[in-house]
Amino acid sequence: MLTRKKGRAALFLTLILLAALALSACAAKPETAEQAAPQSASDPLPSWNEGSTKDRILKFVADVTDAAGASYVPPADRIAVFDNDGTLWTEKPVPVQAAFAVARVAQMAPDHPEWQTTQPYQAILEKDLEMLQSLGLEGVEELVLGTHAGMTEEEFESIAGSFLATARHPRFDVLYTETVYQPMLELLAFLRANGFRTFIVSGGGVEFMRVFSEEVYGIPRENVIGSSLQYEFQTTPDGGVLIRQPELVSFDNEAMKPASIQLHIGRRPIVAVGNSDGDLEMLQYARAGQRPFLALLLHHDDAEREYDYLTGAEEVMAAAAQSQWLVVSMQRDFATLFPYEAGD
Repeated sequence: MLTRKKGRAALFLTLILLAALALSACAAKPETAEQAAPQSASDPLPSWNEGSTKDRILKFVADVTDAAGASYVPPADRIAVFDNDGTLWTEKPVPVQAAFAVARVAQMAPDHPEWQTTQPYQAILEKDLEMLQSLGLEGVEELVLGTHAGMTEEEFESIAGSFLATARHPRFDVLYTETVYQPMLELLAFLRANGFRTFIVSGGGVEFMRVFSEEVYGIPRENVIGSSLQYEFQTTPDGGVLIRQPELVSFDNEAMKPASIQLHIGRRPIVAVGNSDGDLEMLQYARAGQRPFLALLLHHDDAEREYDYLTGAEEVMAAAAQSQWLVVSMQRDFATLFPYEAGD
């Protein structure tokens, strides 16, 4: 497990460098892909192509909401959990929070001249790939703690909000919040319309995701579960405040996901949606329940409209092949990819 985590740390540091390079490059917005014919207004999933994947989703929801059926699940137990990066919005060429961390280093560097000779900041400022790859897990922690701590939660949310309001995806040349997947937005809305409560369960920073989760996904901030820093309560003339500390409390990935679901929700989900090995245990947790379940695994196989990759999803794809999980092909199953393509 330790080797697995170190490997992920090295990969994340490489992504940090790629973010630094990508954010400094000029990008052109690609030509819009040919759109599928509009579907009936009564269709709750109009951006999903007709086929077995869509049929299975519709049938599952119909079955668990039919009070007279054998598969009926009471509303209180209709819990749906979604990973964020690569599941609800694009995670390539780098996760959005990695781009945010790079932007924070550049923003904070004038006040930290020591960063010119301190790793991992020096490697990021100098775009030194070889050095970044050698830093390991400690470098990841140092970067996150150094750029995300030392402020109140309100101050952090303001900084993150400003970044998301202006930063643009290096390939698509739109705001990062416009690279959410339209089919997933429809799935979230469809589930909520049928009595489900929807949650984000992600390895990303919980406070970072709370900045946009309600506006972009319709998921209230209290339904967001993610990695978090420690807080310290301090008294001020205006009252008490919480200061973000340079200490990681939890890294919400892999086996921590089901543990966090139990800790924060207290009910086993019957719908779990992910895209990577970091979601494997969450999908297994949904499968192990006594109620009907739907496990969706998003496969990124559309290089023309988005990206085509399997790296980081080898284990979960192998598990899906041996289970009842539903593998969603972005190329085959998504008629429309992003909201701006649908004209919303």
